[in-house]
Amino acid sequence: MELGLAGRRALVTGAGKGIGRGTVQALHAAGVQVVAVSRTRADLDSLVREPFLEVTKEAYDTSFNVNLRAVIQVSQFCVMLPLQFQIVARGLIARGAPGSIVNVSSQASQRAITNHSVYCSTKGAMDMLTKAMALELGPHKIRVNAVNPTVVMTPMGQANWSNPQKAKTMLDRIPLGKFAEVENVVDIILFLLSDRSSMTTGSTVPVDGGFLAS
Repeated sequence: MELGLAGRRALVTGAGKGIGRGTVQALHAAGVQVVAVSRTRADLDSLVREPFLEVTKEAYDTSFNVNLRAVIQVSQFCVMLPLQFQIVARGLIARGAPGSIVNVSSQASQRAITNHSVYCSTKGAMDMLTKAMALELGPHKIRVNAVNPTVVMTPMGQANWSNPQKAKTMLDRIPLGKFAEVENVVDIILFLLSDRSSMTTGSTVPVDGGFLAS
């Protein structure tokens, strides 16, 4: 499906690893001008070195000199995320430009998981923030949605769920019987960023193999 993203601009936080990194790669391949933000300079350096991210010196300098300073304010702590959204939204509103924001939530926002009380709570808050933002930003033609994946096979996901017994307790609750790959989540993010989802806002989209239906 052609998503019509070429020529657009995107800001991706958490771009150094996992879903964020995969999103940067996919957006760049779709012709999007991407600003990647991460807490770890080394992750961004390695991202830039990959062949498909051919950036000019000017773009490199802008991304690192400007956005890395902003990392402390918008990326270091989860409690600072609303500030990030304000910055993006205000810029769009000031230009009179439509836009789309996609938050990465979790299946844990809607189902309690043992030993994940804080994680479940923060992701539940993320879902509600998504809905509130959709209400407030909709009149400005800015859509806000969330993706809610199951366990994703990032390096962290592989490390945390490599124990077969632990993995089985989760897989038994997933009708498709498998965890998500990064590209499964990235595909939904790109769809929600595109005009193909132009009537979708305030939604939480499961990428969970049926976990929330079980």
